[in-house]
Amino acid sequence: MTASPDPRSLDRRLDAIGRQPFRARFRLRGRDRATAELKGPATIRWHAYDLIAKRLAPAEPYKDGKQTPYRGHPVFVAQHATATCCRGCLQRWHGIPKGRELTRAEHVYVVDVICRWIEREMTDAP
Repeated sequence: MTASPDPRSLDRRLDAIGRQPFRARFRLRGRDRATAELKGPATIRWHAYDLIAKRLAPAEPYKDGKQTPYRGHPVFVAQHATATCCRGCLQRWHGIPKGRELTRAEHVYVVDVICRWIEREMTDAP
């Protein structure tokens, strides 16, 4: 797995995931959208990196499968929309196996997926 896939590759992956009805429901709205606008892409990327390190990167995350809120931060919404919300979804949708810590490249990939989804959301009309 490469550390930074090109945006077209990410877009194809996001389009495929977005065709699943559950994932298609997620949009950046209200406070979550306002937070993304206020903080800007660089800060949101840093938040995503930090949140993934704490909640998803460990081999056995605390409360895996239930650790990601549905709102409260744009990264949380993006995680559900991109199937990066738990290790099961990471395995199923992104081919990243459960039961071991994420590699640095995998960590960066997950952050890239999340940030690309947020970027796409922010270019759409609210």
